[in-house]
Amino acid sequence: MRYQWRNSVMVPVFLAAVVGVPSTGWSKGDQTAHITRVDHGVARGIVKAAAQAVLYAQVQGRVSMLPYKEGQRFEKGHMLVQIDCDKYQAELAVAIAEHEVKDKVYKNNVELGKLNAVSNLDLETSEAEAKKASASIRVAAVNVKGCQIAAPFGGRVVSVMVNEHENVFPNDKLISLLDDSSLEIELVLPSSSLSWLKRKSPFTFVVDETRRKYPARIKEIGASVDAASQTIKVIGAFEKLLPEVLAGMSGTAQFVEQP
Repeated sequence: MRYQWRNSVMVPVFLAAVVGVPSTGWSKGDQTAHITRVDHGVARGIVKAAAQAVLYAQVQGRVSMLPYKEGQRFEKGHMLVQIDCDKYQAELAVAIAEHEVKDKVYKNNVELGKLNAVSNLDLETSEAEAKKASASIRVAAVNVKGCQIAAPFGGRVVSVMVNEHENVFPNDKLISLLDDSSLEIELVLPSSSLSWLKRKSPFTFVVDETRRKYPARIKEIGASVDAASQTIKVIGAFEKLLPEVLAGMSGTAQFVEQP
């Protein structure tokens, strides 16, 4: 049996307030315009990936390899974008060689210091130069590491924003990803539902695109109620992984009456 909101007098008032709700206590970036209506124990919702990211370039260079295309699946740690790294590898080799020279000078001054054959100033200066050269190695190593963009999680490619052989610069968008191994359902419910709604509360989610019903449970309940609309954001999760359900699909959540 679907859950019936008991206060029939307040239902029209609530619907007027809910349609077009601008906020439910989440940041603007998390708001979903599709989630705007709750009526007679039924709530509209949208399917979202638990993790998604846009990866940016960290160094300047030419894109030499893009092994994955839109829609293709990848594993965590797999290389997604390769930027030509000859320049940065050469800079790392130079930094290593310079450190070897500075380190030898410092170690030699340490031995001379034992014989009082070098001033404290020269000893301290050579030590600082050796530390500076060591730091230069770390900077060069970071640039080399930035030539290869690895997957932070397993999932699928949403979009590729560059082409092979293009020149990119730091902070340029490269590739957009999502982790579809754990899909979530975003809902907005009236705050009055908190009287019975709990984590792990069951509900059925009917996906518009597949026209099928899927069992789901409440995963998280929002930390605050939106004062203007008296609504709260709720996150649900499917009972099992569903290959036919994709992020971005929308549907209807149906709640059973609580004891």
